[in-house]
Amino acid sequence: MKHLQHTIKAVITDGDEYGYVGSCFGLPVVTQGSTLDEVVNNLKEAIELHLEGENLTEMGYAHNPSIIITYELAPGYAKA
Repeated sequence: MKHLQHTIKAVITDGDEYGYVGSCFGLPVVTQGSTLDEVVNNLKEAIELHLEGENLTEMGYAHNPSIIITYELAPGYAKA
């Protein structure tokens, strides 16, 4: 029996010019937003649209997987 993923992992980074970029690991989903809230909502919507009508089991995901989103801080903000 194939092991099914119960989570979809995504990361948010600072955009090149402004705002934020969100992308998924293992799914071809990339989006952007001018605020963190906007990019999170855009990620959720883009993932839902990408998975709509797909057989999640065939894609390796359990029914109704959770989304885990990580925000990657730029090195300048991580100073001790």
